[in-house]
Amino acid sequence: MKSIPAEFHDLLKPETKAYLYLATIMPDGSPQLTVVWFDTDGDDILINTAQGRVKDRNMKARPKVAMVIQDPHDPLRFVQIRGEVVDHTTAGGDAHINLLSLRYDGKPWKPVKDQVRVVFRIRPTRVSVH
Repeated sequence: MKSIPAEFHDLLKPETKAYLYLATIMPDGSPQLTVVWFDTDGDDILINTAQGRVKDRNMKARPKVAMVIQDPHDPLRFVQIRGEVVDHTTAGGDAHINLLSLRYDGKPWKPVKDQVRVVFRIRPTRVSVH
């Protein structure tokens, strides 16, 4: 990702298995924080969630978010990102969550009856590293 300094690109690699802390904005303006699996397409951060969850509703209504990707081996080394949701889709949602499950858990995703998966594309607008 061009917006993240090269010396932090290891945190984006699948084998690192770093978690992303996602902050969204509630209807009353208060923050909501969730730890999530993530992926990147080289330009944007990709988040997968179930349709109807709080973060799903928040990002659809208020697309500005904040994120932290923390080094799993050094908790004081992290990338802080502000961004904006530029797209969301259900197309490919099940395949994407399966890819993330294989990466983070080492096993296939078990679909939940009537659950619809949504992939959010988040474009970084500001990045700082620590």
